[in-house]
Amino acid sequence: MDYFNAFWVGGLICALVQILMEKTKLQPGRIMVLLVCTGAVLGALGIYPALVEYAGAGASVPLLGFGNTLFKGVKEAIQSDGFIGIFMGGFTSCAVGISAALVFGYLASLCFEPKMRK
Repeated sequence: MDYFNAFWVGGLICALVQILMEKTKLQPGRIMVLLVCTGAVLGALGIYPALVEYAGAGASVPLLGFGNTLFKGVKEAIQSDGFIGIFMGGFTSCAVGISAALVFGYLASLCFEPKMRK
């Protein structure tokens, strides 16, 4: 049942984002920022952790989950380090994911020839 819940929650998030992309004139970058901020706000309200508990990777993998992870890192850093935690909490909580994205993006650019848009 865990796989089913992850599938339908992740699919619902992706479908809602696709509808947002199709029905509005928002640029993809702005939609990505909106998703990260929404995940952080839902995490602050205590809604997103319950969704992650229910759906697992279906809720933690999309960009909403990234925003929630940023919020959790900042919250923990503020509790342990005080005010300076506002600036360092997000970096420490997401460093592995961001580093992996950079490394694998670079490796993909070595394997495939990028096409420049004109």
